[in-house]
Amino acid sequence: MRGRFITFEGVEGVGKSTQIARAAEHLRARGIEPIVTREPGGTPLAEKLRALVLEPGHGPVAPTSELLLMFAARASHVAEVIRPAISEGRTVLCDRFTDATEAYQGGGRGVNAAWIRELARIAHPRLAPDLTLVFDAPANVALARLSGRGAAHDRIEAEDAAFFERVRKSYVAIAEREPARVHIVDATRPEAAVAKDVARLIDSVLPPGSR
Repeated sequence: MRGRFITFEGVEGVGKSTQIARAAEHLRARGIEPIVTREPGGTPLAEKLRALVLEPGHGPVAPTSELLLMFAARASHVAEVIRPAISEGRTVLCDRFTDATEAYQGGGRGVNAAWIRELARIAHPRLAPDLTLVFDAPANVALARLSGRGAAHDRIEAEDAAFFERVRKSYVAIAEREPARVHIVDATRPEAAVAKDVARLIDSVLPPGSR
């Protein structure tokens, strides 16, 4: 039985990490042990590429360089983690995937959308999430939450509100284009209310006998 591939998207500060953890707990309560992973990252190579993309100490990164590093990490992640898990019938919960590239590098940075589509065909041919949850909140709300963490910001987290509003609009456009796959979740609500919606949406795409 083919597994399910579920992705979690949204700008920084919307609670994705919390909701992935709660979704994993929900699945375990159903007797399903999910694979929980992230992008960029998920393999030793991809984690090294993540550091190159996100750590500010490397200096400026051109948008095209950022794009190619993201897809190099994704190709490793898909080949070594995501496809094998799905082939084994596992449920994969992933923090970001190619929708993030369209939103951040496309919407945020202005990278050519055709380049993103072509790289997606190379990095993960015939693979798309079964369900994508976009956690949505105004950029100022998300950035206030991010600042409240007290941790140092990585290179992308340090962008301004205008950048994150462009990213947010890109996510909304993706959801409007693919309503069967992509669902907008209001992330301004209490955590438990958001988690309830997430659990319902995940349950809707899981086949009988999922693991």
